[in-house]
Amino acid sequence: MMKFIRVDMTTLSSTTTDVPEKYAGLGGRALTSNFVNDEVKASCHPLGRNNKLIIAPGLLSGTSAPNSGRISVGAKSPLTGTIKESNSGGSSSQMLAKMGIKALVIEGMPKGDKFYIIKVAMDGVTIEEAPEKILNGCGNYDAIKILNEKYGDHVGMALAGPAGEYRMPSANISFKDPDGNMRSAGRGGLGAVLGSKKVKGIVIDPTGAGNVPIADPEAFQAASKVFAKALLDHPVAGQGLAAYGTDVLVNILNEAGGLPAHNFTAGRIDHNDNISGETMNATISERGGEGKVSHGCHKGCIIRCSQWYADKQGKYITSGFEYETIWGLGADAGIKSLDAIAYIDRAMDDVGVDSIETAVAVATAMEGGLIPWGDGEAVLKIVKGIAKGEPLSRIIAGGTAIVGKVCGLYRVPVVKDQGIPAYDPRAVKGIGLTYATTTMGADHTAGYCISGNILKVGADLDPLKKDGQIEYARAMQIGTAAVDSTGMCLFVYFGIADNPAGYQALIDMINAQYGISLTSADVDELGKSVLKVELEFNRKAGFTNLDDRLPEFMEYEPIAPHNVVWDFTPEEIDEVMKF
Repeated sequence: MMKFIRVDMTTLSSTTTDVPEKYAGLGGRALTSNFVNDEVKASCHPLGRNNKLIIAPGLLSGTSAPNSGRISVGAKSPLTGTIKESNSGGSSSQMLAKMGIKALVIEGMPKGDKFYIIKVAMDGVTIEEAPEKILNGCGNYDAIKILNEKYGDHVGMALAGPAGEYRMPSANISFKDPDGNMRSAGRGGLGAVLGSKKVKGIVIDPTGAGNVPIADPEAFQAASKVFAKALLDHPVAGQGLAAYGTDVLVNILNEAGGLPAHNFTAGRIDHNDNISGETMNATISERGGEGKVSHGCHKGCIIRCSQWYADKQGKYITSGFEYETIWGLGADAGIKSLDAIAYIDRAMDDVGVDSIETAVAVATAMEGGLIPWGDGEAVLKIVKGIAKGEPLSRIIAGGTAIVGKVCGLYRVPVVKDQGIPAYDPRAVKGIGLTYATTTMGADHTAGYCISGNILKVGADLDPLKKDGQIEYARAMQIGTAAVDSTGMCLFVYFGIADNPAGYQALIDMINAQYGISLTSADVDELGKSVLKVELEFNRKAGFTNLDDRLPEFMEYEPIAPHNVVWDFTPEEIDEVMKF
């Protein structure tokens, strides 16, 4: 039987029960969002005692299914005030699933200022005071080493970095990966929620765990092979991402004129070759040492879009060096050195902040005169200052909307107070609809319309025109909500969008694991049901369709080189979430 664990930080106690019947058939985002809607008071303060944090592996997590190691974290967001599911790689999802744990809930709030470690093992849960040396500014890299010494290298971890201890709205939750580095549940400030519960970290000890039960192993293996082939046969999932990482998109979006630059004042830069995926590949290859062009963020990843980026001496700097971070610092904030961006990326991981939110906040602060344009050294100092609680650092860690208010700006690229990611919605219309209408604030992963607008995967829509975008944005958000519930990486889309056999194989794996008979229509309904509970929570929290809007300046400031504006009417935007 699967277990449902609740940790009450008010009483420093835990209870383990069977999974409530309502959640038995759910996983990942479907489980976290249903739980948050059911149990979190929508009007609560996100950092108060009534918020709850839930961590859940996906439906396929812990199995041999390729790319099924993602974990979902849910709560009310301190950044947006909306419901939030944040998604991460690392080891924890597979460990929890193999331990038979459906979900881990953290609720309540202890008295006093002590921070705690929650240890989850096969024989139960223990709560103990966090070692003093991992508090008060200790970075995540050192915290992982210290906790490895205490609990063993084999454990999984979820950490609130210094930003989480300070309860900063951009704080992430850092999950240890198989190499002892980290992956992040980045968006929405859920590290601040963990910090508000006075939980410094969660240690997951899978010693004694077995295998995830499979109702029909032969059918599962057969479907898994078809699914793996579908991923590896696709030029993006099978070749492009492994060679160049997600940073392959710099040149692609720059050419399309949809790469937001200089705080969203242009759609193209002239130093794109400095920061491109092709340059990253060449740099890693030339330097050798600890650098790796291709690397998986969890066991069983066959896409391997991650990498280890090394310095000129071949020494590791950072891993999971993503397009979004490189765009935000390199194009939006104008930092022209890939090395400088890599050191900032490492610092953001170390202090535990969302690299998208922080990069967009930095570019906004540059427009507001708080930081010189393109000054990588100044940005690195400010990010490191988050660990010390320095005033300017705390303003940046407060997020883009806060920075905009501090600087007296009207050109603030946020939706529902969350920073807009690396695709300009004026030049890539489909992703603009996702930003506007997703339940979680501006988030490209909520409905990745770049696939059909730019990459021509799953659809072929002109990114500069409105035709077909409403229907596509709706379909992408529904499909993504379902995929987020399986524990699968978002990039499996490339293997299933234009490949009916790949999509059926994904469904067949779920059916073989649980002994059920889902159809594609059932998966579609799952996605819709997830969005409906998220919309319900947001309505209870006071959000309306009037919050589903892009920043006003995009309606009247054209973006070069295409000189286009955001031209969807409010009525058209409202059509996206009608299903």
